[in-house]
Amino acid sequence: MSFSRQTILPDALRLNANLFRTDLSRWALLSVIAVLIAAFFIFDLQYYLTLETLKAQQAAIETYRGNHPVLAVAIYALIYVAVTGLSLPGAAILTLAGGAVFGLLWGTLIVSFASSIGATLAFLSARFLFRDLVESRFGDRLNTINKGVDRQGALYLFTLRLVPVFPFFVINLIMGLTSLKIQTFYWVSQLGMLAGTVVYVNAGTQLGKLESLSGILSPGLIGSFALLGVFPLLANKIVEAIKANKVYAQWIKPTHFDNNIVVIGAGSGGLVSAYIAAAVKAKVTLIEKHKMGGDCLNTGCIPSKALIRSTRLLAQMRRSADFGIKKADAEVDFVDVMNRVQAIIKSIEPHDSVQRYTDLGVEVIEGEAKIISPWEVQVQTGGESRIITTRSIVIAAGARPLIPPIPGIEAIAYLTSDTIWDLRELPKRLVVLGGGPIGCELAQSFARLGSEVTQVEMLPRLLIREDSDVSDAVMAKFRLEGINVLVGHTAKGFIIENGEKILLTEHDGQELRIPFDQVLLAIGRVANSQGYGLEQLGVETTVNRTIEINEFQQTNYPNIFACGDVSGPFQFTHTAAHQAWYAAVNALFGGFMKFRTDYSVIPWATFTDPEVARLGLNEQDAKIQGISYEVSTYRIDDLDRAIADGVAHGFVKVLTAPGRDRILGVSIVGEQAGDLIAEFVLAMKHNIGLNKLLGTIHIYPTLSEANKYAAGVWRRNHVPKGLLWCAARYHDWRRR
Repeated sequence: MSFSRQTILPDALRLNANLFRTDLSRWALLSVIAVLIAAFFIFDLQYYLTLETLKAQQAAIETYRGNHPVLAVAIYALIYVAVTGLSLPGAAILTLAGGAVFGLLWGTLIVSFASSIGATLAFLSARFLFRDLVESRFGDRLNTINKGVDRQGALYLFTLRLVPVFPFFVINLIMGLTSLKIQTFYWVSQLGMLAGTVVYVNAGTQLGKLESLSGILSPGLIGSFALLGVFPLLANKIVEAIKANKVYAQWIKPTHFDNNIVVIGAGSGGLVSAYIAAAVKAKVTLIEKHKMGGDCLNTGCIPSKALIRSTRLLAQMRRSADFGIKKADAEVDFVDVMNRVQAIIKSIEPHDSVQRYTDLGVEVIEGEAKIISPWEVQVQTGGESRIITTRSIVIAAGARPLIPPIPGIEAIAYLTSDTIWDLRELPKRLVVLGGGPIGCELAQSFARLGSEVTQVEMLPRLLIREDSDVSDAVMAKFRLEGINVLVGHTAKGFIIENGEKILLTEHDGQELRIPFDQVLLAIGRVANSQGYGLEQLGVETTVNRTIEINEFQQTNYPNIFACGDVSGPFQFTHTAAHQAWYAAVNALFGGFMKFRTDYSVIPWATFTDPEVARLGLNEQDAKIQGISYEVSTYRIDDLDRAIADGVAHGFVKVLTAPGRDRILGVSIVGEQAGDLIAEFVLAMKHNIGLNKLLGTIHIYPTLSEANKYAAGVWRRNHVPKGLLWCAARYHDWRRR
């Protein structure tokens, strides 16, 4: 097998040189710290940092301070910075010495700055020495911690500093492993440690009366500090409660409730929310105004994949000669193809049916919901109206195709991903407006059925969220199959001339006229966030018209939750289901414990041919975010099974942390990419590196071997050359 790697050699050499210098600096710093700590204990320097020694030497120290006041301050401050910076025992004694020698005011001032500087040095040392190592082993968990630190890191640190039962040196080291900003760590530490500093310095002014350190902090004083430390957290909770009460102020809360939860929308998010509520024996009502199963079952995932399967078979039959079959004829009836799509929807409908969810314990109402208060939902079914009171509401109302305000569009009987399934006559000339996943999947499918397809995208390439090499692979296949791909073309208007429909586009300042019979609008989807009471309640929305939610799926009303396409940030069926778990659990049990939604490992796929799958970072995102990475690419045209199956095209591209096998992201282009990526989803979720993936047996010959060979590319580019040199010398010696 041959391996390849898509990196530029000079860049790789510079990266390796920088990594070597960084590692060398780490070892040098670690060696210096180790020597200093060892010397502290070997030479028994801790003897000088005891209460007995301080009391015995107090007179001599004060005499020296009197003769050399400035030098005494400098020496004392440097010793304090060194002790705290190296996390050595003795900071408490030094603080007492500050009060005994310099008095309450000057002692507090000197100790406050020296302790904060020393703590910051320990913080920086921990960050430089160990942060990369911790990230490589516990990256996902550290990301979750860092998100909390980014939001309220100063509050957390301030609370810890106020409570003396937490060893300060431990706080310094642990905080160094997080994303907390250096300046924030410094000023919060100085402010948070001030109260404890004053207590110890003041005790030092009464040094002669102290018999032990335990005499400084009585249980009552420790309790007072603890209460003081908890206060910021309590204050934060009080602020949250005040904000919540403010949004509820104009509403009258019912004295009792019909339901524990009402779910609006029976798509993926709504079905999962209702299922979870019923599973834990909550009283739940699910309301759907259109069709059970939502977009995914009726107009999205299922019909599009059914269509893709039919058209893929057509494409394979046209390649029959590649498989040694001289001729394979196919007579296509578009009506039969579309009827098959509907038949597949019908066969899956029972999975999402009213009957199934009723059997599970869910009250299902087919009607139109309107939220009339934070605890009341009005349901209109036919000519009847009903009001349900509920403790919590989960909004899973989904999204709909975006209709752009293009001049003349109102005169065109346009198609969307919702209405295209009603077609029973194949368009001779089809314009697909949009180069995202939906537009690409349907453009290729209709081209394979026989339509003359022109795909128009205003951006420089299709699938703009993917790397350019991914887009290039898809665009090349599209053009090979006869699709007229027009990127960098902006739709300017629709006109009808002599009964013919024409799309006007602009490209590089030139107008292009594209005649067509049907046009499919596939330029995005907009959340269904209007028309059912959110405006009247004042539920906040984003600039993209999705419902604004926090990390617990809550809206600005703490008992109203949202999930799926209506809230974003992802518009995938599997992420809607993922969010729905958090929405339902937090809605039902949030009074005891709430769970933040985990977005650390989100995969997705575009089911074109070649298929595209994506997980985590790709190159363009890593560059935008300023994240260093290495790329290991295995080309599938080298894979035995792919060659045997006649699908030897595409690649597996893995981004890893520099010098390490920790996976940052994966892009796969090729046959069954959406299935192949599952192994990497598991690996990223459970922090499994490429070395372990390489050491896992994969069945031969299968497409999944491509994942292993991608790990092999990484391993080959990180061979321990020094160890191999030693091995070569050993084998030379053995042959003598």
